[in-house]
Amino acid sequence: MSSAPVPVRQFTQDELPVLVFGNQEDLALHMTLAVRECLSDAIARQGSAAAILATGNSQIRFLKNLVAMGGVDWSKVTLFHMDEYLGIPATHPAGFRYYMKQRVESLLHPKAFHYLDGNCLLPLDECQRYTDLLAAQPIDLCCMGVGENGHIAFNDPPVARFDDPHRVKLVKLDDDCKMQQVKEGHFPSLEAVPPYALTLTIPALLAAKKVLCLAPEKRKAVPIRNLLQGPIATSCPASILRTAPQATLLIDTDSASLL
Repeated sequence: MSSAPVPVRQFTQDELPVLVFGNQEDLALHMTLAVRECLSDAIARQGSAAAILATGNSQIRFLKNLVAMGGVDWSKVTLFHMDEYLGIPATHPAGFRYYMKQRVESLLHPKAFHYLDGNCLLPLDECQRYTDLLAAQPIDLCCMGVGENGHIAFNDPPVARFDDPHRVKLVKLDDDCKMQQVKEGHFPSLEAVPPYALTLTIPALLAAKKVLCLAPEKRKAVPIRNLLQGPIATSCPASILRTAPQATLLIDTDSASLL
């Protein structure tokens, strides 16, 4: 696991470098090596590192690699996540705190993992608490995915703002977003998906010094086409990555199939 797989194609769209890999294994390995290098460099340079991680089925292979590979002093890394459903406990199997605790924190034991409390009594106060945590810790790396509706975190098209004055906010999820959660097997029906969530906003995500966006699979082909070839607009929130020179998009031949 030492040499990074070579992309089968690479190009730049506006400000955004795009790497296309032949399969999900190569894609996840390249992502893992890039993350390890970024965090290790930050630790060597400043004695610590901070990163924001994404959940979702598309991130599982990469996170497994990250745990298995080693090479990062996790005792010097502070981690955040992007979003959480409102009104579900930390033990809920579809919750993002549960996802991160099972797949990341319990295995890597970072210096700290700051969680959004989706079961809080005062959601707006929770948004402010998390905003303060982010403000106190410059973010070296943001690892994100792209939703089937083009969202990043839970910035769905109806609520996404490129100039958002907030860093963390309470949002109502749109039906396309909720249906993706059902199709991925996290909830039994559309009605079972919580209607609201807490999310980092687009400016909060793009405040990271480096952004790596991982988006494999055929079901991501439409949002990837919209991201790269449509207008830079909140109709596809991820299209803002084309204006972010610190970002890189990593996709596979399936998600690139409509380009």
